[in-house]
Amino acid sequence: MKPKTIKEYIASQSKEAQASLKKLHETIKKAAPGAEEYISYGMPGYRLNGIVCWFAGCKEHYSLYVRPNVKVPFEEKLKKYKSTKSAIHFEYGKPLPVGLVSDIVKHSIRINNGKK
Repeated sequence: MKPKTIKEYIASQSKEAQASLKKLHETIKKAAPGAEEYISYGMPGYRLNGIVCWFAGCKEHYSLYVRPNVKVPFEEKLKKYKSTKSAIHFEYGKPLPVGLVSDIVKHSIRINNGKK
């Protein structure tokens, strides 16, 4: 059965992944108060005046997904993380860079609100 809520999504992941995903979920919620939570593309997502971000657990890592233009101001800080055009990968068992994730989420919201 496909998860319908973020809580169900996190519970469907491996025990190792759950703690990391809970921390990422909490960090996004604090950075984006009032954002609507939903499941899209099989991943938890957030909307606030447009798409803010998504996240997902994978076998070897977990990821935060944002539109590519959201990542641009953070390129230097993101060099130590594996990433793709729209994803930033974090390793299980290593601390989540809470401040960086929070800044990225807040920047996404600023873009949605027409600010840079």
